[in-house]
Amino acid sequence: QVQLVESGGGLVQPGGSLRLSCAASGSAFRINVMGWYRQAPGKQRELVARITRGGSTHYADPAKGRFTISRDNAKNTVYLQMNSLKPEDTAVYYCASAPSIVTLDSGSWGQGTQVTVSS
Repeated sequence: QVQLVESGGGLVQPGGSLRLSCAASGSAFRINVMGWYRQAPGKQRELVARITRGGSTHYADPAKGRFTISRDNAKNTVYLQMNSLKPEDTAVYYCASAPSIVTLDSGSWGQGTQVTVSS
């Protein structure tokens, strides 16, 4: 079992920045890969970025060049630094973890944190 607790969401103006954090507790094996997903109203959940324990990263196209995913293995925490935010980034952001990349979609999930980009 893994427990994931997100924090750092909120309201920000277009062009602004936010940093999301996700603290994990539980099985170390089940947090080999950690990632961030988001779900906007009326849309399907989508991957934003993921990172392996070794630091390999992958970004979805909307996140490339604006978002940075990182992790602190000693703290079992993953971060998502979001810069140059746009209204279309508005969504509930979820942290996820799994033993491997291919199982991330069906792994453990946090409760989500709301990010709203609006003037």
